[in-house]
Amino acid sequence: MLKRFSISLEEELLAQFDAFIRSRGYVNRSEAVRDLIRRDFVNGEWEEDGEVVGVVTLVYDHHQPQLQKRLADIQHDHFHLITSTTHVHMDHHNCLEVVIVKGRAAQIQDMAAQMIALRGVKNGKLTTASTGQALP
Repeated sequence: MLKRFSISLEEELLAQFDAFIRSRGYVNRSEAVRDLIRRDFVNGEWEEDGEVVGVVTLVYDHHQPQLQKRLADIQHDHFHLITSTTHVHMDHHNCLEVVIVKGRAAQIQDMAAQMIALRGVKNGKLTTASTGQALP
């Protein structure tokens, strides 16, 4: 069931919000507000160390000595968090590894930080998401 409510915004803030809506392709303000609210709820799940899901994305030089072994060791130490991994050879030197994770937020953040900090990892990011159980 949908409920309507109204909010008051400064004219300049509303203009910026409308520009945001257009740039992201939202159909209307309601859809954008719903997404912003849900995004904040997801952030709250991560801050409260809830049961969450996420994706660790790594780009690394596979010629870096011992890097693949270290990545594998970290993943084996945290096997209970890992749902799936995908490894892509991007060119002769660079690989992309995507690790889909599910578990306690703090444990996932720790594992991601360990992998991202390894020598030879050129770019790493933890993308946070929700299991959806706490979202309406």
